[in-house]
Amino acid sequence: MATASSPPKSMENGPANREFKPLVLDLNATASHANSSEKSPTKIAPFSPTRHIQPFPKHKPSNMDKTYEELAKKVFRNSRYDESRCPNYEFPDEIPIESEQEKKKGVEKQISYARTRSRTMDYDSCPLPQEDEASLTDSLKNDLDSGDDASAVFDLEFQRVSISGDDKSGVPPQDLYDASRSLIDALVVREKYMKMALQSFPRKAASYLRKIDGKPMDNGDSISPVHDAQSASTAEADEKAGSASTAEADDEGDDNHPIHPPTMVGDPFACELPDPIQCEFQMKGGIIQVYENQEDVEKSKPIDLPYVDKTTFLADSNKLMALIANGPIKSFSYRRLSYLSSRFHLHSLLNEMKELAAQKSVPHRDFYNIRKVDTHIHCSSGMNQKHLLRFIKKKMKTEVDRPVCKNKDGSTLTLKQVFDSLNLTAYDINVDTLDVHADRNTFHRFDKFNSKYNPIGESKVREIFMKTDNHIEGLFFAQLVKEMCNDLEESKYQNAEYRLSIYGRSKSEWDKLAKWAVDNQVYSDNVRWLIQIPRLYDIYKSNKMVANFAEILDNIFMPLFEATRDPNSHPEMHKFLQYVSGFDSVDDESKPEDLIFTRDSPDPEQWTSPDNPPYAYWLYYMYVNLVVLNHFRRERGFNTFVLRPHCGEAGPVHHLVTAFMLAENISHGLLLRKTPVLQYLYYLSQIGIAMSPLSNNSLFLNYHRNPLPEFHARGLCVSLSTDDPMQFHFTKEPLMEEYSIAAQVWKLTTCDMSELARNSVVMSGFPEEFKDHWLGPNWRKEGPPGNDITRTNIPDIRVAFRDETLTEELTTICRSVKEMAHRKSVITAPKF
Repeated sequence: MATASSPPKSMENGPANREFKPLVLDLNATASHANSSEKSPTKIAPFSPTRHIQPFPKHKPSNMDKTYEELAKKVFRNSRYDESRCPNYEFPDEIPIESEQEKKKGVEKQISYARTRSRTMDYDSCPLPQEDEASLTDSLKNDLDSGDDASAVFDLEFQRVSISGDDKSGVPPQDLYDASRSLIDALVVREKYMKMALQSFPRKAASYLRKIDGKPMDNGDSISPVHDAQSASTAEADEKAGSASTAEADDEGDDNHPIHPPTMVGDPFACELPDPIQCEFQMKGGIIQVYENQEDVEKSKPIDLPYVDKTTFLADSNKLMALIANGPIKSFSYRRLSYLSSRFHLHSLLNEMKELAAQKSVPHRDFYNIRKVDTHIHCSSGMNQKHLLRFIKKKMKTEVDRPVCKNKDGSTLTLKQVFDSLNLTAYDINVDTLDVHADRNTFHRFDKFNSKYNPIGESKVREIFMKTDNHIEGLFFAQLVKEMCNDLEESKYQNAEYRLSIYGRSKSEWDKLAKWAVDNQVYSDNVRWLIQIPRLYDIYKSNKMVANFAEILDNIFMPLFEATRDPNSHPEMHKFLQYVSGFDSVDDESKPEDLIFTRDSPDPEQWTSPDNPPYAYWLYYMYVNLVVLNHFRRERGFNTFVLRPHCGEAGPVHHLVTAFMLAENISHGLLLRKTPVLQYLYYLSQIGIAMSPLSNNSLFLNYHRNPLPEFHARGLCVSLSTDDPMQFHFTKEPLMEEYSIAAQVWKLTTCDMSELARNSVVMSGFPEEFKDHWLGPNWRKEGPPGNDITRTNIPDIRVAFRDETLTEELTTICRSVKEMAHRKSVITAPKF
């Protein structure tokens, strides 16, 4: 190892520096200790959590559990064959009967609404307590960090759209209450699972939930993922409203906080390895549990870390399934989403010129030199086809005699021999010969799309040039990835989160991948890594590579626990994990799922069936192990990880329910267009959605039908990403290609594109201090106080509009719940 024999470097100049616990080991001392028996062994301290960790709140059985379960099963059954059916909240011209029926229902609702209002007049006039009314009416001011910030927002001059009258929802009070109560319950469910996994939940939504449950707002209510120890301390400080650190950040200015973060100097993987700790691991029910010693393992006494309960998860999931199938809540959500679209279009008509003028007034900054992150891109296809062609031709000319693979008979083949067997020379190959680009034949044919990953139709060529674990230990792929990184560094303002694969077939996969990155120095300030886990259990099982599903989980997560316990046992892995931000779950979602995740589903140790577990099963067991791992790593002072799966590209909509509960953000999310309740919940929770219209256009959905412009108009946190540039793009800058086509087809303004770019930075896994430079030191604040137009190119007008709109939506549903609770208390109060 190159870094094992060299002294550790302090990395003072690099923002990727990790502040570990004080107990550290010198690398040279570690290496010499491994080779000499004269040194005394390092004393291993026992592990015990240093902070109180709230246990996972378990489900309390209720009479409705069976009803929710039946409704969930109905949703599962219907999802198998309702792909082409028109959602019941949309009525195209060719279905006039359904449209007429909906009009009838509308008239009946108006009559019901009038009767309800007349019945409730006696207590409807009872005013809310003054303090409650003030807290809801002035919610905008209360959400801001200071009075100065509040006055700045309300002094901001632009044309606002306001709705007069007491009732702004347009539905009967009881319907509004029922919908609001259910939506708030769903937000509480997400908040619970985000907190448990140390993933992010927006502070604004958390503050409104605290108004409902009456609990005080604390730092734990708005949590951000810990990408490193330094970021953890920064986030905790900034979460405190009016804290000293935030005040200092306000006064720093651009000179003390430049837009460019410090660049890495020296070896990016050089770091001191912390001392090991004493603890034991054992997988039980598919979850790796941590024990203080072997005696506790035998007694089944795990350390007090949060272990998620399957029964509770399934009960919460069934409740959300019933929610998305509820007719009145569907109608309410669809009304609110339609209102959000109309409101944005009115805002654009009234304020487009002012937004453009604000952008023009800022010197130097424009769309080209604001930060953008490609939040969804697969590393093995991160180059365009011409780049891959040039690289292959270069190697065929300069390293033609290098042994690159083994034949079936065990003999070694050189690069020349491989291409001779294909009857090809460097001159013969062109992009058409490579045949890696998607075309019209891949539409709804994921099998044909997967074959495009094999250049020239040969898996052997893919193994040589696009794999990290091969005969040449991934040398060519490392060189290719470094060229991709150089392109990003040359562009300066473009960044990427490349996905690398861990399959779960062997525990050695992690060490091989980390060794590939460290030995080849595959690093860039513009790149962070996500680990994608393909859902291929059925293939491994049929080839007798694993005995049960628990083996895959053990192969994926046990090395992570071991590297956290003793970084010296996996030194390259410990260094590599500093730059890993999260995990992805990938596969063809359109595959039919015959199995449903229920309480009767076997545990992973008993899952020996040849069938692949359903999507929810995969995500649940990834999540529960990440929960334990994140708390374990936080106790050690290491970075934590988030769950960012592919979801909603195709297949049933209940995948989006699972992701709503467990994932910090998702990739694709196309199916949200078919379920208004979930779409509205994703909006209220501001869940990041990395969308790839060009990829979808070749696989599942024509470009003009893509819901991205509608999602963006309504205020969902969406960003543009490339997915697979090798298959879908032509230029050296695929992310800019994605933006340019979207801008032309959907007529996006520069403000719209800047908003998408900022969303990509916010939802990315880059360290918090990077975002401080890219977006400004106050970017965590809500509304205009958190916006720096000199860095984001987004006018305060647009930011204020988004913040006020979200605040009004949260106020609408929270006000309804509080008003109904107050009315009930007035009615039931004893009269004297």
